[in-house]
Amino acid sequence: MDAFEIQGGKKLQGTIEVRGSKNAATPILAATLLTRQTCVISNIPLIEDVFRMLEIIESLGATVAWQGKRTVAVTARDIDPSSIDPVLVKKLRSSLLLLGPLAARFDAFFLAQPGGCTIGKRPTDTHVDAFLKLGVSVEKTDKGYVVDASARKANSLVLREMSVTGTENAMMLAASLPGKTVIKIAAAEPHVEDLGNFLRGMGAKIHGLGTHTIEITGTKRLRGTSHRVIPDANEAATFLILGAATGSLITVKDAREGHLDLVLEKLREFGVGFSLTRNAITVIPAKRLRAVRQVDTRVYPGIPTDIQAPLTVLATQAEGETFIFDTLYEGRFNHAYELEKMGAKVLPLNPHQVMVIGPTPLRGTEIRSFDLRAGAALIIAALCAKGTTIIDEAYQVDRGYEKIEERLRKLGADIRRITR
Repeated sequence: MDAFEIQGGKKLQGTIEVRGSKNAATPILAATLLTRQTCVISNIPLIEDVFRMLEIIESLGATVAWQGKRTVAVTARDIDPSSIDPVLVKKLRSSLLLLGPLAARFDAFFLAQPGGCTIGKRPTDTHVDAFLKLGVSVEKTDKGYVVDASARKANSLVLREMSVTGTENAMMLAASLPGKTVIKIAAAEPHVEDLGNFLRGMGAKIHGLGTHTIEITGTKRLRGTSHRVIPDANEAATFLILGAATGSLITVKDAREGHLDLVLEKLREFGVGFSLTRNAITVIPAKRLRAVRQVDTRVYPGIPTDIQAPLTVLATQAEGETFIFDTLYEGRFNHAYELEKMGAKVLPLNPHQVMVIGPTPLRGTEIRSFDLRAGAALIIAALCAKGTTIIDEAYQVDRGYEKIEERLRKLGADIRRITR
């Protein structure tokens, strides 16, 4: 089992580049299954979740060919859902995104229950209801999903919530259905929009991307296309918060300001400044971080739940009390207990809320990464802390951050990967 060993308490400096968006790459790779022609996807992040998705696609019978370090060509000419590897599916929450493309191409199939981070209840009722409105029956069992797509058809539907993956699954299926599908209460995240742009390249006509009503006129003959994945806004936010928490002058290259509006505004409330250029954001550290009244995560364009954990770490270094409210997931505060081991004052109020009292000096100790975003947050905490910190289960971070230790060392961080 790999772990990170970190010597904290150092100022960092330099430029770090944002990789392609994990949350855009996985649905776009799933969408390559919609056509028998070749799709070429560039700016692919080299992370575990992407590798698992490509392995699942290969297990279906598709051909995956790398055309450079971050460019992959997928040809799903002859695929068979009965050959999918259930072990791989159970390792990856994004496996759920296979439902839409497979329902577009096959009248009936079975998909094993997907896995993923343990961050709270993640019901799939929105997916099941959306598919039903598009003529697809999805029966949930203890082992997975039994799908009958023989009566699939274009239709208007209202999603039960602004589910990102629910929106993406409905979009992928709708892109393959002749006629117009209208998706209301749709998610509007940048990576949802990026998937929509990929589907446009395949031949679907789509209006309303970036809004909560998306109109799709699909076609049975979707074609192969080329597409470049957008930069990862969550990764950009993580590095910006790293600079803010450690008081370091860090430039984050390929960070898109328009994808980070409310995150930047919240960091300004903490007292952090920024220098903005066309394709980079530089952190101007605060002389004194000040607590903010409340950090609450919301659906886009609100503060993403993926950034809650790093902001919790930032609050430990700010003067005063910060109320953190994760409105989406009740299991996303496991990192709070690890921060307490480091000396932070984090008071749990209920499964969705904590109060952080700062500033508190953090000290190195042995802690554990419970999920992807918690792992990234604990790396920030360890770089703020005095002494040595060991963070177990580095794999969780590898799922979403490419070679994080190598990139942080270029900023002057004392971090290395060890085997326990």
